[in-house]
Amino acid sequence: MTYENTWAAAYDVGLLAPGRVAAPAELATGDREFLQAMLDAEAALTRAQAELGLAPQRAADAVADAARAERFDVRDLAVRARAGGNPVIPLVADLTAAVPEDAKEYVHRGATSQDILDSAAMLVASRVLDLLVPELDSTAQGLGRLAATHRATPMPGRTLTQHAVPTTFGLKAAGWRALILDARDRLAAVRASLPAQLGGAAGTLAAFGAFAGPGEEPDLRLPSAYARQLGLADPQLPWHTLRTPVADLAGALAFAAGALGKVAADVLVLSRTEIGELAEGGGGGSSAMPHKANPVRSTLIAAAARRAPALAATLYGSVAAEDERPAGAWHAEWETLRELLRTVGGAARDAAELAAGLRVFPGRMRAHLDLTGGRIVTERLAAALSGPLGRTRAKRLLTKASANGLAAQFSWADLLYAEGLDEEAVAALDLADLTDPTHYTGAAAALTDRALTRR
Repeated sequence: MTYENTWAAAYDVGLLAPGRVAAPAELATGDREFLQAMLDAEAALTRAQAELGLAPQRAADAVADAARAERFDVRDLAVRARAGGNPVIPLVADLTAAVPEDAKEYVHRGATSQDILDSAAMLVASRVLDLLVPELDSTAQGLGRLAATHRATPMPGRTLTQHAVPTTFGLKAAGWRALILDARDRLAAVRASLPAQLGGAAGTLAAFGAFAGPGEEPDLRLPSAYARQLGLADPQLPWHTLRTPVADLAGALAFAAGALGKVAADVLVLSRTEIGELAEGGGGGSSAMPHKANPVRSTLIAAAARRAPALAATLYGSVAAEDERPAGAWHAEWETLRELLRTVGGAARDAAELAAGLRVFPGRMRAHLDLTGGRIVTERLAAALSGPLGRTRAKRLLTKASANGLAAQFSWADLLYAEGLDEEAVAALDLADLTDPTHYTGAAAALTDRALTRR
């Protein structure tokens, strides 16, 4: 099949990206949305200048009226962006052509391309975070319900892939929830700090003074007015090569992906056929195997968690940017930031669905506690036996019994008789209680309750 070199043929509709396709974050980060954000930045600049008497209100109104994405050809702008290396240059030309003659000189007045594109990126990021934070809240609520319901549901705790000591599913779910709330709080803090960008050609605001008149100093109120118009934070300095805002955003997004990935990793392990302690509410099918119900939500979240750190690393790498405006470092951020927002946004969407529908199988958890014939509570037995046997001797006995699999073949009482304890000493130990794994979950339920007080 031959494809023509057209916009339709080149357009990415998410065929290879089921993790982010149709997620609110994807819809908020499309080319049209970035274009609108750039137009919003241009309109806000003229409004801010009008607010301070640096431009007539009629010009601000005219730019705002023209600054609608549907009036511009986004593909044409993209193609023409190659000439100057960024899309703001052709956009300014088209926006200028779209306003009345008496408003043309006020379009983009005093600004540089990076002012507009950085401000647009912060606008898009703020709009995505306004969607993402509530999705994390929804995930936390779902996990909180699971934790409360299963605060005392015993299950094997696993360390280094092996049974360790008993825990409860409630404590596990409360831990997931704590990570999600950590991610939410970090993203909310970053959202509040996302700044507008305004500095002019080299971050001095010089052109704004030049346009005000001969000998005029730049009005230092302008960046604040611009930030207000955009609903972004007031920048202390132009940050053309001071990329703290992007680095902070990258870090918070990467952490969120990791927090969501932790939940997914545990669900993937515990929903294995041979474990079956959890299952997604609606598993995905297989193209070849009718019996399968794959944990698709967790799989897509896990994929996002693996991609996000590398995307964040690119953004961190761009912090080391030369001069007052860099060549390459800034340009490397655009697609990377959008992909990171989409990746984490898709994972947040999937996590909310996962938490709402996750199925828990306490019977399977209880059965697995008995797989090792009581060896899962040897920590408890070691403490109890340190009195009659001594700590070293007790540990040696339990290590030998566990290594040989004896605990699964004989009774603990027989093992202790063989070690020299009499019936009275063994009876005093109450082995039935000591070896019941459901009686050795420590403060798991109380820790769960405490964790659930966090909002």
